[in-house]
Amino acid sequence: MIPVRIAGLALDVRSQPVVILKPVDDAVANGKVLPIWIGNLEATAILAGMEGAQLPRPLTLDLMRDMISALDATVDRIVVTKIEEGTFYAEITLTTPSGQRILDARPSDAIGLSLRTESALLVAAEVFQAAAILIQQEGEPTVDEEEAVAEFSKFLDDVDPEDFQG
Repeated sequence: MIPVRIAGLALDVRSQPVVILKPVDDAVANGKVLPIWIGNLEATAILAGMEGAQLPRPLTLDLMRDMISALDATVDRIVVTKIEEGTFYAEITLTTPSGQRILDARPSDAIGLSLRTESALLVAAEVFQAAAILIQQEGEPTVDEEEAVAEFSKFLDDVDPEDFQG
């Protein structure tokens, strides 16, 4: 499992939101990031979580966090577990009074929940190897995050989500 963080959100050439995950360890990243296409509402929810926005009414992910807490459970970790035919899958691992539970989830929902619960966000090594893209060549100086996101946004101008299907 590779610990990752959200490097940013971007829009592709068709204005489709993409969440960009980057390994916490730059040596593991090796200049690569993992793009996951998501929906507009999910992007809004992730952005609200990234900014720590206090909304007058809870979004669905805020409600999920509050329900988990009300049931005396905690989110242990979020894992992007696999990619099949261009579709990513994720799991939410909960610790509950009756033991550990693993729930199937869309990556966008799981990532948004990880922001709200400050839980670990991981990607299976096989998923990262299969779907990560290079934004920095080996041996090049490390670029700062904003530059990397800007460079990735330029890349998105010419990419099609079907390019990532096996």
